[in-house]
Order: sequence, then C-alpha cells, then structure tokens
Amino acid sequence: MDLPTAKQARNIQGLFTRIASRYDLMNRLMTFGQDQRWRREVVRRAAPGPAAHLLDLGTGTGDLGRVALQQFPTARLTAADFTFEMMRLGKRRDARPACRVGAAQISADAACLPFPPQTFEAAVSGFLVRNVPDVPGVLREQRRVLKPGGRIVILDTTRPRPGIFAPLVWLHLHIVIPLLARLVTRHGEDYQYLRISTENFLPAEALAIHMEMSGFREVGFRRLMFGTVAIHWGVRA
Repeated sequence: MDLPTAKQARNIQGLFTRIASRYDLMNRLMTFGQDQRWRREVVRRAAPGPAAHLLDLGTGTGDLGRVALQQFPTARLTAADFTFEMMRLGKRRDARPACRVGAAQISADAACLPFPPQTFEAAVSGFLVRNVPDVPGVLREQRRVLKPGGRIVILDTTRPRPGIFAPLVWLHLHIVIPLLARLVTRHGEDYQYLRISTENFLPAEALAIHMEMSGFREVGFRRLMFGTVAIHWGVRA
C-alpha cells in the first residue's frame, strides 16, 4: 500500500473498528474453523510457562489471549491493540461468567510499545504483522520487550506461492471471502483489504529473514491452509 505511514495506520484502525462486531465470525468462516487450532499451536510454541508474563500483541477481540489462558491459566497476560472497539468487544465477552478472562488491556501501537525492556517471557500475535507499515521495526520492538530466551510466535497470512493449489487459493480469496463478507457483514468492501494484504504481504521465507535480522535465533515457520497462512517462531538472542 502506498499510503503515508500515519494515514495508513488511521485507515487500518478505521477498518477494524467497522468490522469488529463480525470479525471473529468471519475468521471462523474464512478458515473453515481452523483458526482456533492455529491459535492453540501458537500458544504451544510460545510455551510461556505457568507463571510467565505473556504479551498478546494486536489482540483484537482477544481470541489468542483466551486460548493462552486456557492452556496456561496461571500465566499473566497483557493484551495490547490500537483499535479500541475490538478490545471493547473482547472485554464485554470476557465479562460473561462462562468466559471470564484475567488480562490487562492496553491501547498501544505495535511500533512503539509502552513497556520497559525485558518485560515478557513470550510475545504472540495473530494476524497483526501484515497490517503494520514497518515490519522490522515491530519485530525489533517485540525483541526489546522480551527477556533473553523469550519466545516470539506470529500467526499471519503469507503470500501465496504458484503451484497446484493456486486456482483454489485464487477462488477463495477473490470469490469465497468477498461473498461471505457480503452475506455476513455490512462492510464487504473492507474485506478486499484482506485479499490485497494477503497477496502482497511478505513470503514466509522473507518474514523469517526479517526475524533473524531483528535479533531472533532458532527461527522457523510452518505454512497452513494451502500456503496462505503461516506460523513463525523464534527466540530472543
């Protein structure tokens, strides 16, 4: 996207504010319900431990944080996002007795985190990184707030590769997702951004290189859903 950084950030913030109420439902439909399984893998790879301090960056409505506290109920969770409406909806859900979640919610820009150095044992994010204008800067910020040996795990879309599944990927991105968006939300045009950002985001290999250059070691990744989604992981050097 060719927008200036500040304007791009405002546009993305507005987009996620508009789609907040149906965001979780659309995630389930677009991924055929697989996104929750992916989140469980993210948390397993982060392995924050029973008393660890975990950062859920770009928390949105808090799906990833809920999974983290299900797996590590005694961990301390800080959830950060710069779209207030997404966090507000997540907080309302967490207030229900059957879903009570103990997380500190903080409004924050991923490029300039309001935390001291070496605050967290692990940092996780779900579908955040493709939305930031400065990927290396956001990775360096996460490294800064991680303790030595702390783990970073990223779940996000990745640029589709040519291959036997390319026609299916094109059909899903260009036909299925826009149709679902029109049927389920009042903001179908906003989901064109998902297609554009997926098709133009970094390939998985390039994101892994950025992670290594930002000071992470033991970097690896796994592609999912016909190569359109990937989980990346690494350890703070």
